[in-house]
Amino acid sequence: MTADTTEPEKHAADPADRRREQRGWYFYDFACSVYSTSVVTVFLGPYLTSVAKAAADADGFVHPLGIPVRAGSLFAYAVSVSILVAVLVMPLVGAAADRTGRKKPLLAVSAYTGAAATAGMFFLSGDRYLLGAFLLIVANASLAVSMVLYNAYLPQIAEPDERDAVSSRGWAFGYTSGALVLVLNLVLYSGHESFGLTEGMAVRICLASAGLWWGAFTLVPLRRLRDRHVRPQGEGAVGGGWRQLMATLRDMRRHPLTLSFLLAYLIYNDGVQTVISQASIYGSEELGLEQTTLITAVLLVQVLAVAGALGMGRMARSYGAKRVILGSLAVWTLILAAGYFLPAGAPVAFFFLAAAIGLVLGGSQALSRSLFSHLVPRGKEAEYFSAYEMSDRGLSWLGPLVFGLAYQLTGSYRDAIISLVIFFAAGFVLLARVPVRRAVAAAGNPVPERI
Repeated sequence: MTADTTEPEKHAADPADRRREQRGWYFYDFACSVYSTSVVTVFLGPYLTSVAKAAADADGFVHPLGIPVRAGSLFAYAVSVSILVAVLVMPLVGAAADRTGRKKPLLAVSAYTGAAATAGMFFLSGDRYLLGAFLLIVANASLAVSMVLYNAYLPQIAEPDERDAVSSRGWAFGYTSGALVLVLNLVLYSGHESFGLTEGMAVRICLASAGLWWGAFTLVPLRRLRDRHVRPQGEGAVGGGWRQLMATLRDMRRHPLTLSFLLAYLIYNDGVQTVISQASIYGSEELGLEQTTLITAVLLVQVLAVAGALGMGRMARSYGAKRVILGSLAVWTLILAAGYFLPAGAPVAFFFLAAAIGLVLGGSQALSRSLFSHLVPRGKEAEYFSAYEMSDRGLSWLGPLVFGLAYQLTGSYRDAIISLVIFFAAGFVLLARVPVRRAVAAAGNPVPERI
């Protein structure tokens, strides 16, 4: 490895300054979570599938680049491709951020690229399934890159004993904005005729508005977060990006317990991300539920996820983040089993399932993020969080791929959904084997009383 010439990045000395940065940091979740909720979880899956079906041949296949793809699998495959693109970019961005100390400009570029691609979904109509897939790939990859930089601020703006609470509040801000915008989406979509709009136009407005929201509220963290200074580097950050990536991977071998956590997280989070992105497809195509029912169910998830994130954050103070995460994985397994047997055309049962998802979704993600922040060596936040983000979004390509292949081969979304149980079961076993207190000490960080 090359010598580390960066100055140690310190927390804000003044608690008031630290709280100001924390409040600004929360607002990026507030900005970008609308994309995850309104676009990925609710509208784009069913809408892009309908656009692909309009372009499909008599056998129900479209042919991007000459490859036969079942129209119902296109969305899942596009999600997988977007994640593979992010895998190539995220380590370079993480290395560049740590080498230059300039996280904020990189955050701005990635956030506004994603916001612009999302706003461009307004033009997705007719049989333009290739345009929809392209914009999804750009927006999803941009979100993943921006989250590398966003998450890398957490160890800098929060003391070790604060991180569970700060991370949980960030997720709560995101779910609050998702719920607020979904209410507006529900009003527009359900009353589109009274507004003089077609159903397709209403969906396109909902998609584009998520991009505008993302861009507008990104201004808050860009104003409040600050970059930490580093000494000048002898080599350009981007030019040395791949060499820095290899150095980072070699460095991570010195922290095998951190890698063990990442492996567990990679597996169980793959299941979480696939459930989030494919839930609307499952509800609309397999269960035959109306779009308004799906919006209402996701709204219920958003509302309960706020309480779940905050509640599980408080539970972590008493029982430790690891135990609470393990409990949430057991609940996720039960949720998928219940979803497999869920009868078609039963919105009430679907709402109960959505409520259960909401209660564990935010907490399992927030506590995973805060737990990992304890395992990162000081001064390598962006590099290590690029690896974390590869696990969060960057390597979560296997679940959507398996989901899409299962449907392509069987024509049944029930077979696709039950395949995700293995991700939660395997993740549970691997996480249970990680000695987190030893992992924190091995990374050179102070060990909290409860973890």
